[in-house]
Amino acid sequence: MQLTAPGLVLRPWLEADAPAVQTALSDPDIARWNPQGWPVDEERTLSWLRSRADWSAGDHASLAVADATDGTLLGSVSLHHIHGDEAEIGYWIVPAARGRGVASRAVTLLTRWGFGQLELHRIQLLHATANPASCRVAVRTGYRLEGTLRESFRYGDGRRHDEHLHARLATDPWPGE
Repeated sequence: MQLTAPGLVLRPWLEADAPAVQTALSDPDIARWNPQGWPVDEERTLSWLRSRADWSAGDHASLAVADATDGTLLGSVSLHHIHGDEAEIGYWIVPAARGRGVASRAVTLLTRWGFGQLELHRIQLLHATANPASCRVAVRTGYRLEGTLRESFRYGDGRRHDEHLHARLATDPWPGE
């Protein structure tokens, strides 16, 4: 499976992505806002890649976000906790690609795919309230703020953080349409 948006390709994970993923998962911001656990070594990186590439359980769909021109890894986007017609979406973007709309385009593309191909009705997006960049992505992609969950998730920094809960329904209008 491969999905495209202007300047982006969402594609399956490959073991060849390991060096770029290891570098990305070692980025302080990605480490802070994700629960992988540290340090990230080659073995853990390969395990991470294999788990993301294996969709056989039907509970997630995870894709690499790559530059459409040269294939450089820009990030990750995934639908996870898929249950019935509901799921959550998550993502991270490498430092060099931040501030260019990569996350918004990737989230929009995978959200549309989830509603169309998986026939999802509701997709949630959760982020730490202390992560305003993720809040901007949620708002730009039409995920409405539904509330704040108090100390609901332990992030990579080891602390429980309050989270914003955003969601989209398949029937929600798309921004700008």
